Amino acid sequence: MRYARDRILDIGCGAGRHALYLQNKGLDVLGIDVSPLAVKVCRRRGLKNAQVMSISEVGSRLGMFDTIMMMGNNFGLFGSSKRAKWLLKKLSRITTRNGRIIASTTDVYNTEVPEHLEYQSFNRSRGRMSGQLRIRVRYKHFVTPWFDYLLVSKKEMENILDGTDWCINRYLDGPTSPRYIAIIDKKKS
Repeated sequence: MRYARDRILDIGCGAGRHALYLQNKGLDVLGIDVSPLAVKVCRRRGLKNAQVMSISEVGSRLGMFDTIMMMGNNFGLFGSSKRAKWLLKKLSRITTRNGRIIASTTDVYNTEVPEHLEYQSFNRSRGRMSGQLRIRVRYKHFVTPWFDYLLVSKKEMENILDGTDWCINRYLDGPTSPRYIAIIDKKKS
């Protein structure tokens, strides 16, 4: 990944696909995931540094990072606009002056699926963002607790970043997909 640089924190690293790729390119990567089983898989696959940790537990004891990775729709881990602003402040404190966040998400408005449009309308009627989800993950007999997840349009992402130490550098779009990657840089002071 040409946008990642130096010391990297991969938030929600899952099985370690991105972290391992970057580690194999010679970068110093710490992968974190709330799932102990995901972290175990990362380690078995060869990730040197992986820890069980949620995004809200990220703090200065991890050291400083140049890049924060949030791939696999993991911008959604912010959960809500208010929580995103709080977490962006935390991420600012653990990133260098040239810090960068590389985050992927899905533009929920890029759909014509009636059930999706109905859910978005339902969210707005409750004062929530259209792409706010309440989900849990199941695998066989393993089930996570319920948690909030947030999918946003580019404009919504820009609104979330407004008033923080972060700004959009550029977007990387797929040719036909509602998914996109945002390259978010720390503002220069």
